[in-house]
Amino acid sequence: MKMKPILRKLLFMVSCLPALIGHAQTMDTCPSANGLKGKRIAVIGDSYVKNHKEPVENTWHYAFARKHGMEYLNYGRNGNSIAYSSPRWGEAMYIRYKEMADSLDYIVVIGGHNDAFKLDSIGGIDNFKEKLAILCEGLVEKYPTAKIFFFTRWTCKDFKGSDSEKVVDAMLEVCGNYSIPIFDCARQGGIYAASDTFRKIYFQGAKDTAHLNKKGHERFLKVAESFLLQY
Repeated sequence: MKMKPILRKLLFMVSCLPALIGHAQTMDTCPSANGLKGKRIAVIGDSYVKNHKEPVENTWHYAFARKHGMEYLNYGRNGNSIAYSSPRWGEAMYIRYKEMADSLDYIVVIGGHNDAFKLDSIGGIDNFKEKLAILCEGLVEKYPTAKIFFFTRWTCKDFKGSDSEKVVDAMLEVCGNYSIPIFDCARQGGIYAASDTFRKIYFQGAKDTAHLNKKGHERFLKVAESFLLQY
């Protein structure tokens, strides 16, 4: 007995439902459907942000913004610090954040590398914390509707007990006081900056302990994206 055309059509539609439902669930959770398209993201920091001697377009934060259709603003400055101003490297971030655009949806602060080398000039870790607190409070007041994130510096050789560790821990503490999400790149970034072999592959030079090359940025993008998309 032949099946009527309308019955065959109904059976075909029913058989397709699981696939259609699965596709809808995937679209709801994929990165392109997270509402970031058209949003403005600003990244402020040191040469981690400026990308030292390579194009900004190679950075993980530029790739993140492009992937999600966001407007990208880069406020990176080589040699810059969170808490230390100098004629050569310019005003510290706790001052120059005021120069950023007024209307922003997302703000990413990447710093601490240079502060670790200038703790004596800054006046010690307590003074670093004070300047960082000014930056945190200033960002919250200037951008009350924006989502703010911090990223620490990488790890380094002899990290335990070093000024680098003190700066990283101070950033975790102060940002926590302001309920600002911060990612501990030194301990959770999967960037093995203390390894000579690793740096030959993923950094801008074998002796470079700070600046990722394009391959390094591509590696860290997955880590940073996972952290940011939680919020």
